[in-house]
Amino acid sequence: MSERTAVVVGAGIGGVTAAAALSRRGWRVTLLERAPELGEVGAGISVWPKALQVLDGLGAKQRLGDAGIDAVQGGLRRPDGRWLIRVSGTAMEAPMMVHRARLHEAITATFPASVQIRTGVTVVGVEQDATSATVIGSAGEEFTADLVVAADGLRSVVRTALNPGHPGPRYSGYTAFRGVAEVDRPDDGGETWGRGYRFGYLPLVDGRVYWYATATAPAQAKPAQAKPAQAKPVQPELDVTELFQHWHDPIPALVGKTPPETVLRNDVYDLALPLPPFVTGRVVLLGDAAHAMTPNLGQGACAAIQDAGVLAEQLERYGEQPAALESYDRIRRTATTKLVRRSRRLGVLGQVANPVAATTRDGVLALIGQAARLLPNRRPTTQPVRPA
Repeated sequence: MSERTAVVVGAGIGGVTAAAALSRRGWRVTLLERAPELGEVGAGISVWPKALQVLDGLGAKQRLGDAGIDAVQGGLRRPDGRWLIRVSGTAMEAPMMVHRARLHEAITATFPASVQIRTGVTVVGVEQDATSATVIGSAGEEFTADLVVAADGLRSVVRTALNPGHPGPRYSGYTAFRGVAEVDRPDDGGETWGRGYRFGYLPLVDGRVYWYATATAPAQAKPAQAKPAQAKPVQPELDVTELFQHWHDPIPALVGKTPPETVLRNDVYDLALPLPPFVTGRVVLLGDAAHAMTPNLGQGACAAIQDAGVLAEQLERYGEQPAALESYDRIRRTATTKLVRRSRRLGVLGQVANPVAATTRDGVLALIGQAARLLPNRRPTTQPVRPA
């Protein structure tokens, strides 16, 4: 049997996981990245058990160390500090909390020497026939393989080329801030919901604290094909320090202990539903290119990791590419459609700004919290809310 080849477009979390998973199963992989070098920007990221299983199979999990959340009190509060829902860290399934760059490094460290990495390549199109698929770069480069995996993000060039009729990204109506503060580890974590604003924080394994916040606001002007994780300067008219300076402790301190130049701001988008097909011939969509979702469930990066794991598994299981890709599309499009929809709805609820509606929401959540305290031995059926 001849060696199978793949081109992976995009070296974010999903792209590098796909490259690692395919190469581990004997594929010769070429990884294309537009940036001049491999790396990842961002802040904290929660990695849930199903994604950890994929990482464990690649040999990346052990490189992360013991990065779980251990016995942190958490839940949901109001800006004045009153708890609406409170749970013990021992009563919920805890993810690994790591810095995004550290996760990226752990995955790329598993690459065999056979993975060819090409940076500084801007992809402008893709072509295919019955026997192969070809990725075309802006400088005229062509990369031909048996399979193309498009992990080129929210504004995927490949997805747009294959699905010109799909509406593409949809602005959620709110923007997000993220940062990492060097402060003493708090005894609790979780989220606080105000009227049109939210704030959340969790400890990282290295002793720092990852925080994130959302604010209802018009979309910023975006540069063409900007990476969704690219850092943007915080606009003076929407200063995260001022927005949350009167919220309960330790929120003001977390923002105050974060160097302003390290704060990331990104408008929150997801993909319009229904999602596009994840497979067209020999070209596969993966991660945000296939199912960009709002960060409210903390599942964006995890879903991309799971995409890569399922794709590699199905290719190994079927051997025959069309059947494997059809199975991948069926499994992952069904699962991620549910996540996109659930995350979108949760974001709408969290960003409620109308005073009457917000008071009603908080009252219902408080009742849920009281009921949950009557069942101390039950694990929550939903995961804590946190951006990925």
